[in-house]
Amino acid sequence: MKISGSTAVVTGANRGIGRALVDALLARGAAKVYAAVRDPDSVKDLAAGDPRVVPTALDLTDHEQIARAADRASDATLLINNGGSLNFADPLSGDLGAIHTDIVTNFVGPLVTAREFVPVLERNGGGAIVNVLSLVVFGPVPAMGGYSASKAAAASVTQALRAQLREREISVYGVFPGAVDTDMIRDLEIPKTSPADVATAILDGIEAGEENILPDPMAQGGYKAWRDDPSAFERQMGSM
Repeated sequence: MKISGSTAVVTGANRGIGRALVDALLARGAAKVYAAVRDPDSVKDLAAGDPRVVPTALDLTDHEQIARAADRASDATLLINNGGSLNFADPLSGDLGAIHTDIVTNFVGPLVTAREFVPVLERNGGGAIVNVLSLVVFGPVPAMGGYSASKAAAASVTQALRAQLREREISVYGVFPGAVDTDMIRDLEIPKTSPADVATAILDGIEAGEENILPDPMAQGGYKAWRDDPSAFERQMGSM
């Protein structure tokens, strides 16, 4: 689909990749961008800078609020499920509450958001759903085992949605970034890609019709390694 003239909804729009996506959408001529966040005040500066930005309350753990956001964004043609949480909790000893938070926020929340927005997109003649996932879908990192599992579940449902919506004029994209320079992994001493570069690659992928978008060098290299030898890549990620 073309970004120019689209009406987009971006969850988690107040920082990191989400904020960069808002900027990139505006730069490419989006007609309107609903900046969907838990606290709409956190994106007031974006709205002040461009009247096309509409601050919108959306907490991924609040299903009623998600439904209200879909009602408000009744002209949407593009949903970007970007919001999420990252807790460092390993499967054996990690806090189960933290793992539950990641599952609810990264899997259940985006699924509910997609379910609420599919009728909106259909009424508007079709469009696209974009789920921002992670390279850990292909090889989990034990220290963030709950997060890895939540993103793997979200990747699976992305594929299921793609199959269901293919004949309904709604394209479904999965995005699998590697390390991105955001607050989530600020303290990790590894090479990272800027959110702006990742946002640009995501929009390029949408416009090119790439169902699986690998928006940075780490993602591209990791995906190739996984495709060449899945077990070796699993061991590589498991040693991190």
